[in-house]
Amino acid sequence: MIIHPIEPIYDKNSKMLILGSFPSVKSREQGFFYGHPQNRFWKVLAAVFADEVPVTIPEKKAFLLRNHIAVWDVIHSCEIQGSSDSSIRNVTANDLHTILEVADIQNIFVNGKTAEKLYKKYIEPVCGRPAFYLPSTSPANAAWSLERLTEAWRVVRGCGM
Repeated sequence: MIIHPIEPIYDKNSKMLILGSFPSVKSREQGFFYGHPQNRFWKVLAAVFADEVPVTIPEKKAFLLRNHIAVWDVIHSCEIQGSSDSSIRNVTANDLHTILEVADIQNIFVNGKTAEKLYKKYIEPVCGRPAFYLPSTSPANAAWSLERLTEAWRVVRGCGM
């Protein structure tokens, strides 16, 4: 059983919440979200917000807060092999009330099919709020080019204003 090692990023000005499933091995090693160099999360968001791609953890935190984005994951703890979403078992979900009670979250987005499935199963029944699906920025989602992902993710742009 692995417990999620990364604290959520948010503040009272966060307007949207983006949830992944569970941090990859690289993200867990780095201690921050979307740490695998092939994951396109940071490139996609930088393109959507016409901003520089953040590199360091402080730059990434500043980018998220500047753009009113909260980030966390659906899963608090689980059994997982490596970074494989398909191997996830024995899930305990994160409690989003921590964020929802502080921030004025207008929209919740899920990054990928696994996050969507787990959100609908564990979190939506508790918080009563639907999440909008976005295609995964993971390198495993090779069918989606950076350009195509960026276009699909543009929906978040209007939510952070």
